[in-house]
Amino acid sequence: MKRVGIVIGEFHRDIAEAMLEDAKKVAGAEKAEIKEIIWVPGTYEAPLMVRKLLKRGDIDCVVVLGFIEKGETLHGEEMGLVTSFIFKKLELEYTKPVGMGIIGPGATKEQAWKRISYAGAAVRAALKMCDKF
Repeated sequence: MKRVGIVIGEFHRDIAEAMLEDAKKVAGAEKAEIKEIIWVPGTYEAPLMVRKLLKRGDIDCVVVLGFIEKGETLHGEEMGLVTSFIFKKLELEYTKPVGMGIIGPGATKEQAWKRISYAGAAVRAALKMCDKF
């Protein structure tokens, strides 16, 4: 059984909770065990906790979930670029998959609600990559 850690941004709590339910549903269907769920304030705070989980011997992959909403400035785009780069770097450093289930940057709340299944897709992708090792 594959063991998954989840890091999830709580800034948009209603959307995040729906994403978490989708991730749990898919993990169960794939016969994977969610070992730990860590809530963080937002996507920008996620990399440190992703690293913490990747270091653990009882975690095979990590899935990061959240929503970076469209704003009036480029703050969200900057946050998305920085964090996605760090997640990929951590994935390569620890040789463990990191599933990217972040909606946005630049999505509206309406678009986010239509993309809740990104969470399950990120779980599936991370688990599929686990099969490569």
